[in-house]
Amino acid sequence: MAQTSENVTWLTQEAYNKLKDELEYLSGPARSEIAVKIAAAREEGDLRENGGYHAAKEEQGKQELRIRQLTQLLEGAKVGEAPAEEGVVAPGMVVTIAFDGDEDDTETFLLASREYASDDISTYSPQSPLGVGVNGKKVGEDAVYELPNGKQASVRILDAKPHAG
Repeated sequence: MAQTSENVTWLTQEAYNKLKDELEYLSGPARSEIAVKIAAAREEGDLRENGGYHAAKEEQGKQELRIRQLTQLLEGAKVGEAPAEEGVVAPGMVVTIAFDGDEDDTETFLLASREYASDDISTYSPQSPLGVGVNGKKVGEDAVYELPNGKQASVRILDAKPHAG
């Protein structure tokens, strides 16, 4: 799990190890594999009509982007648990809100970066409009955020507790 506060991304040891392993694979064996694919496709001749070559180059570009993302994330990461105060919305918290204060129209979600999204619970980024609106609010407080159409919406914070998973 990651929690972001003031340009620091907090990662559990498990999440840090997983991302570091992915970076090591992409930087080593995966780079070698894509280089072999590109070389093999290049030997097939005319590069303008060589679908395998273009696919391999595109794959290489995506891989290099992911390497840069992981490097930047891990460089700014701190391993451990960010201080989480139950009842206060912050990244890494499971939050339950009521739309327009309607206790029957609720949603529960994890406030975290997309790397930690799962099928078990909806995940909203702390940088999303809803995430920005609820971040730092306490249980019982109202939060206002901007909808894609430019209108304002309000929610009431019903619960905020550290994510267990």
